[in-house]
Parts: sequence; structure tokens; C-alpha cells
Amino acid sequence: MKLLAALFVLLALAAGPAAAGAEPGAATVKVQSSRFGPILFDGRGFVLYAFTRDPRGASKCAGACSAAWPPYRARGVLRAGKGARASKIGRTRSGQVTYAGRPLYYYVGDRRPGQILCQDVVEFGGRWLVLRGTGALVR
Repeated sequence: MKLLAALFVLLALAAGPAAAGAEPGAATVKVQSSRFGPILFDGRGFVLYAFTRDPRGASKCAGACSAAWPPYRARGVLRAGKGARASKIGRTRSGQVTYAGRPLYYYVGDRRPGQILCQDVVEFGGRWLVLRGTGALVR
């Protein structure tokens, strides 16, 4: 198990900008087109995921989970980009950006804007899903 956790950390370090888990400057959540229809992305065009195991406003993803699924953290201003609703954007106490109360994450394997490799995947005790601009999960 320790080897698996170390592998996830190495992948996170090698994965590029999405793995950093934070967008420089103001954090933006926007809606753009994908093969799953219109869904949430950050301001740089990286897809954002929700974890069904999370209760509203809190994250249950830590350790190896957060190495594979880095939280979208932000300091400062939170912005609603095209198609997103400002009233749905918030953050947890730890600074993780939320949408409709759901903490948002990246997937470490999504290495470029627009890439979506882990939609509807069961891992770490829950399902990982992309979200619509309404906050609804895409199944």
C-alpha cells in the first residue's frame, strides 16, 4: 500500500499544472463543451470532478486519494466564468473550491486542458464524476 501511495505522489509531481491543485490568481469555474456535454472546468481549461463520498462542503479525500485526485484550492477571489453561477461557488475551510456545495478536484492523469480521463470511475470508496453548470453530477 505504501508503494501505491508513493506511486500516486510521483505521478502527481510529474503530471503538470492540474496536479498543482491551485489556479494562479483568482480562481475561476466555468462551463465549456466536452464529449459529456457542457461541464465545469477551471479558468485554465482543466476539467473539475466531484467525489460522491464527500458530504456537502467537506472533503473525504486525503493521502493517496488526494495524490491521485488533487483538490482545486484557491486563495483570494472566486470567479464564475461563462456558464457558471457565482451563487454556487464557494470553498471549504481548507480553501478547496466547491460548486453547489461539492468540493472540486482534478485528476492527476489529466495533463492538458480539455482532457477527461476518469469520468464515472469508482475509486477510494466513491464515484468520480464531472458536473454540469447547474451542479448536477454527470453519470
